[in-house]
Amino acid sequence: MLAQGLPQAPLAKLAALEPSVIEDYAAWQTTLKRLGISNERHVRITTEGALLGTVIATGINPERVIVSDDAGQFNVLTHALCWIHVERGIQKLLGFNADQRAALAWARSELWAIYQALKAYKAESNAAARGAIEARFEALCTTKTCFESLNHALERLHNSGAELLRALDRPEIALHNNLAERDIREYVKRRKISGSTRSAAGRRCRDTFASLKKTCRKHGLSFWAYLLDRLAGAGTIPWLPSAIFGAHGAPAAINCAHPSAGP
Repeated sequence: MLAQGLPQAPLAKLAALEPSVIEDYAAWQTTLKRLGISNERHVRITTEGALLGTVIATGINPERVIVSDDAGQFNVLTHALCWIHVERGIQKLLGFNADQRAALAWARSELWAIYQALKAYKAESNAAARGAIEARFEALCTTKTCFESLNHALERLHNSGAELLRALDRPEIALHNNLAERDIREYVKRRKISGSTRSAAGRRCRDTFASLKKTCRKHGLSFWAYLLDRLAGAGTIPWLPSAIFGAHGAPAAINCAHPSAGP
């Protein structure tokens, strides 16, 4: 809640509640009203914080890594940035002369070289490779080129260095969120053609069935057979979480994509 900018006054009121258990949504609303927390943004942040605290208290690893395109709602737990999305900020720049175009080409080449070095590090990590990657990233981000817009983009990269280089500490995570991007591609295409849903119920229906279909496909299950099984109450197809986790346990990292960003 503090990281999301919740002011000190509501933070202090909430801190006074610890430890406590709120049984349901109605009780939570009553608690917020009693504490005088009514601002829409403050209610959203406190509710999101309480829900996140709940899933951590019930067993979700707080060190789980969330890999995203930097949409603010995914900046929770341990956050890592998608390299492909970050590179787009440089890719979109247009040089107005030969020197600026050369600077852009150099920066993009250097960025992808660091990306390849990170991929190699994930396969076989060692202290020397880590030091070389960190030094090369620092050199890239602190270089002053003849292109001021590129300099600002490199400065933003530098500020996000910890999240971009998260794989140095957690080599098991992905360097991009392409898996999540592909999962929402069908939804984005439909939205471009037909617009959004007409109600909250329609949105929930669309999101639920899209999620079920994608999950079935990823685990070699027929979505049609799954629907027939559930409608008939046969129960011959396993509960989907058992197919997701299987014998491997919960994932160490989650890929997230923001639907408004497109595929």
